[in-house]
Amino acid sequence: QVQLVESGGGLVEPGSSLTLSCTAYGFTFALWTMHWYRQAPGKEREFVASISRTGETINYGDSVKGRFTITRDNAKESLYLQMNRLKSEDRAVYYCTRTKDTYGSDLWGKGTLVTVSS
Repeated sequence: QVQLVESGGGLVEPGSSLTLSCTAYGFTFALWTMHWYRQAPGKEREFVASISRTGETINYGDSVKGRFTITRDNAKESLYLQMNRLKSEDRAVYYCTRTKDTYGSDLWGKGTLVTVSS
C-alpha cells in the first residue's frame, strides 16, 4: 500500500527540541519533492518546509525559518524535521506530503501531534 507515516511527536517544553520523521512505503521516495505542513486547533493548514528530490532546494515558512531544519535520506526513504527552540505557537498536528513536477499533493500521512507546554 502506498502511504506516508509520521512519527516522533510528543510533549515538549518551550525552548526544547524535537525531531519528526516521515517514512514512505510503496513508492519510489527519491522521485518526489517532500513537504511538512501543520495544523493547529482552530487554524488552517500551514506550510512548514519543503525539500526537493536531491535536497538542493529547500524552503521554509516564515514562522519556522531559522528554527526548523528539513532533511531527507533517500536510502532510508525517510523525511525529517528538526525543530529547535519550540514555542507554544508550534503546537499542532504535523503532516508530511509529496509532490512531483507541477502536480499537487496526492498523498498525506495521518499526522503526528506536537504539544508544546510548560
